[in-house]
Amino acid sequence: MKSKSSKNEMELRGFYRLLQGFMLLFLIGTCHAGFVVEKNSLTVTSPEKIKGTRDSAIGNFGVPKYGGSMAGVLVYPKENQKACKSFDDFRISFKSKPGSLPTFVLVDRGDCLFALKVWNVQQAGASAVLVADDIEEALITMDAPEEGHSSVKYIENITIPSALIEKTFGDTLKKSISGGDQVNVNLDWREAVPQPDDRVEYELWTNSNDECGVKCDILMGFLKDFKGIAQVLEKGGYTQFTPHYITWYCPGAFTLSRQCKSQCINHGRYCAPDPEQDFSSGYEGKDVVIENLRQLCVFRVANETNRPWVWWDYVTDFQIRCPMKEKKYNKECADSVIRSLGLDGEKIKKCMGDPDADVDNPVLKEEQEAQVGKGSRGDVTILPTLVVNNHQYRGKLAKGAVLKAICAGFEETTEPAVCFTSDVETNECLDNNGGCWQDKAANLTACKDTFRGRICECPLANGVQFKGDGYSHCEPGGPGRCRINNGGCWHESRHGIAYSACLDEGDVKCKCPPGFKGDGVNSCQDIDECNEKKACQCPECSCKDTWGSYECTCSGDLLYIREHDTCISKTSTEVRSSWAAMWVILIGLAMAAGGAYLVYKYQLRSYMDSEIRAIMAQYMPLDSQTEVPNHVSDSNRE
Repeated sequence: MKSKSSKNEMELRGFYRLLQGFMLLFLIGTCHAGFVVEKNSLTVTSPEKIKGTRDSAIGNFGVPKYGGSMAGVLVYPKENQKACKSFDDFRISFKSKPGSLPTFVLVDRGDCLFALKVWNVQQAGASAVLVADDIEEALITMDAPEEGHSSVKYIENITIPSALIEKTFGDTLKKSISGGDQVNVNLDWREAVPQPDDRVEYELWTNSNDECGVKCDILMGFLKDFKGIAQVLEKGGYTQFTPHYITWYCPGAFTLSRQCKSQCINHGRYCAPDPEQDFSSGYEGKDVVIENLRQLCVFRVANETNRPWVWWDYVTDFQIRCPMKEKKYNKECADSVIRSLGLDGEKIKKCMGDPDADVDNPVLKEEQEAQVGKGSRGDVTILPTLVVNNHQYRGKLAKGAVLKAICAGFEETTEPAVCFTSDVETNECLDNNGGCWQDKAANLTACKDTFRGRICECPLANGVQFKGDGYSHCEPGGPGRCRINNGGCWHESRHGIAYSACLDEGDVKCKCPPGFKGDGVNSCQDIDECNEKKACQCPECSCKDTWGSYECTCSGDLLYIREHDTCISKTSTEVRSSWAAMWVILIGLAMAAGGAYLVYKYQLRSYMDSEIRAIMAQYMPLDSQTEVPNHVSDSNRE
């Protein structure tokens, strides 16, 4: 006879199997239902006999290079071909040599989990993994292991991409490698996410349950890490985000059972598993459904006020302030979070409706309908699930990986600035500088890491734009070019004086300065003006060559004039200077005298004109003119 706890466990497992079965029937019974395998293309570039492009199924763990591509050399190990054991046990390493292409490893399916195969290959130094199917079938998705499995501990540390290929294609690759061919392949994720326009629409199927094990820990960690980026994208109008929550329904014949009553609301219409998987203690599944519904209504109310990003604040704050393990996962704690964010609690309550009513809840009904795949998107059966531009994301749920997938969904050249941060860099420039131009002396490189892969583009440094192809040649151009490594021209210092062949302006970029000769790039040699008779050639001159110039002295009491390359007497120079000074003084005096004479003449004439006008006014007065006084005294009048 089984114990009470054993009976509870059996009841719980049986109920979950029943729920899963009815959920499957629900999805299959819907006309558009179906699980879509997300694919990327795999191209064999050599050898010639097997060149071509095939589909491969993206693994649902690791970090696919969304928006980019990756080239490498494919190897098939002679031992541990299923990669179920550590390659260290076989002393096998897949690390690529400096300057060579990355190593991709082909392994066989079977005997262990997909994730374990990829983990072992990653630990051996490979850059990507291809798993060859062992049976002839359509491609399937390599999913992460179930919750509670030991591999969940390392699943979050897988950072390389992986893909499943068909058996016949795998056999072809193995045969070519075994025959001694070097097989070069290219994995391409550029078409894995559609790029319709300059706005990305994405949705996250999540859960408020924080006690479901490692997967819940990963989900909650992602929500906190991605919150800042998500809000920047949403506030800038770059994305449209929608949260979703998975629910199941209880079969009609069991709606009055204890299990349905504890796991479901609205008379068995919307259900969730027991958080602790124990019917006798702790929180119940219906508690999770109600909180999921509350979070949906938080999003709707926030969206009505044009603040949809507040949902990220609520779910992260609720996770911190209202955890299950502290017995705070309840309405009272949720209401305190709602008030702190300035949300309308009454609107949220009205949106949630009555969980005990025997009626459909319009919000949760929409969620169940949305779970069914439509168009290019498959059914949502994996939790959590991220959908970008109506295509399900495959890979690790981590900030950098998810941001890279979202950025890949923008039409090219419309990506926001956040897509070019270090969070999404591919780090291809770390390996042999990505094959791009580099100036080690000036610490400059043309290699740039982006979410679409590395690009070779001449840099902008200290306000100076370099020009060239970015691969083999970049050189500074325009004003200020001489500040960067002297513009690539010759330069040298002697006796505290710097000499440079760099010219900031004009078409000529490097020209030796006066007193030097050479190409201006590699060398400029001092011109010996004395021996080459280019200066100081007068009979009285004595020439001495110096770095970049020359010194010329005259014998006796002579002075050297560089402009005329001649010597003249210092005495004659002094006499000339004296006569020049005397002439300047004489000319100045003459100009002053002339000016004074002109002023005198002007004043005298003005005085005479006024006297004449006064006399004429006395003897010939005008009718309209009053008597004008003159300068003649009254005693002289008749």
